[in-house]
Amino acid sequence: MRVLLSINPIHVENILKGIKTFEFRRRLFARRDITTVLIYSTMPVGRFVAEFDIADILEDDPERLWKFTQKGSGISKRFYDTYFAGRQKAFALQIGELRVFDKPINPLDVLVNFTPPQSYMYIGGRGEDIRRQQQLVLV
Repeated sequence: MRVLLSINPIHVENILKGIKTFEFRRRLFARRDITTVLIYSTMPVGRFVAEFDIADILEDDPERLWKFTQKGSGISKRFYDTYFAGRQKAFALQIGELRVFDKPINPLDVLVNFTPPQSYMYIGGRGEDIRRQQQLVLV
């Protein structure tokens, strides 16, 4: 099963460059059968640009999680602290195999009435290449 995540273009660039090897989340999806993340680079890009396999899902209090993930965070400690301010739990998706699309995909070409999710959106199935799918099946 896949999940679509909306990610800021700056963070997407760092993921594509291999600088950011963890994607942080304040909330995690309820389903535990998620194996793949489809990356939607938010505006001004507004495209699906890549997908990655989840190597691991880490959960801890924000301070302990930072100690483990800081080298692959791709963000400053200040940004991290602001993002998790007031939270008792923090989550990090460890980025496994990354597959970058040759050409970014306009979501409206594959999803009718696409609206970028604030957090995440479940997507049925795990295709090796989204470009081969006629449409994404939403769960």
